[in-house]
Amino acid sequence: MKNAKIVIGLGFGDEGKGITTDFLCSQNPDAIGIRFSGGQQAAHTVMLNGKKHVHSSFASGALRGLPSYFSEHCTIHPSLLYNEFLELKEKGGNTNLFIHPLAKITTPFDVWQNKNNTKNLTHGSCGKGIGATMKRNEGAYKLFAIDLIGPQNFLIEKLKNIASYYGVSNDNQLENEVAYFLDCIAKIDWKISNYDILENYKTLIFEGSQGILLDMDHGVFPNVTYANTTSKNAVEICKQVHIEDIELFYVTRSYMTRHGSGWMPNEETLELINNEEETCVFNEYQKELRFGKLDEELLLHALRIDQIYSKATQKSLVITCLDQYKHNLNINKLSATFDAIYGSYGPESKFFKQIK
Repeated sequence: MKNAKIVIGLGFGDEGKGITTDFLCSQNPDAIGIRFSGGQQAAHTVMLNGKKHVHSSFASGALRGLPSYFSEHCTIHPSLLYNEFLELKEKGGNTNLFIHPLAKITTPFDVWQNKNNTKNLTHGSCGKGIGATMKRNEGAYKLFAIDLIGPQNFLIEKLKNIASYYGVSNDNQLENEVAYFLDCIAKIDWKISNYDILENYKTLIFEGSQGILLDMDHGVFPNVTYANTTSKNAVEICKQVHIEDIELFYVTRSYMTRHGSGWMPNEETLELINNEEETCVFNEYQKELRFGKLDEELLLHALRIDQIYSKATQKSLVITCLDQYKHNLNINKLSATFDAIYGSYGPESKFFKQIK
């Protein structure tokens, strides 16, 4: 029987979805990793046998050797995808990436818009064009993955119209970025496929983006992401491929994090150890990674939100970074809600242990 395992962040993102996905991939080496929200803004870090890779345009099983699939709910930035392809290939990872025909394409003009929109920057942009791409595709100026394998003059005409849509003037740097963008498109071996390709795999491992508390429908507006970060999209895909055996893995660090502006309870400076491999560091758009003590009631509220959409046969809690912070987590408050609780004590999936 086919089955699905869905990894969801319970917080504001950066919970450890990458290492959790890698853990599940280590248990299911014949599976395929599926991204069902977000896109190139992800920074899902996996360490394997001394190698480290930050997965953005590939699912987090790629370093371990599993293929990837990006659904129509995701964004694709061809330039960033090609750069990561080269990195992953050098590390011996699996560079097979299947993309739904209706996945949304981020252009240099979308990134330009993200970086030059004051309101967007105030709300907490990561500067990689995600929000602009999603908003543009709600209107008339759409660009999909299927367009990347069509005639080049058709693609270029669409790009001209997108540039006009944003009112982009002559910009030498932007012209160079567009030229590289087109060069990357030409070099990539595009595997555009609908969900039929998933029939070849018994186990589907769905990897979420950000966390439930940043969901576009359920987060505290306006500091939300332009995506459904609950299990909603993954569950809908499972229905389309006729999978009813669904296990949910909800992820949190042993402390709370938020990278970007917006409301966050219990925020304070924490004395962390063993965090040398932290990927979420200062950048000009999101600034420093913010910390706070874990709020068990907020975790349970996020879980209740996700249960609107999920009909899991089993649900587990994964607590990462247990070796970094000695917070007295109230397991008793959480344990009755989950079938199993796992703990992660290091940057590699082999340090996962079942607590309950």
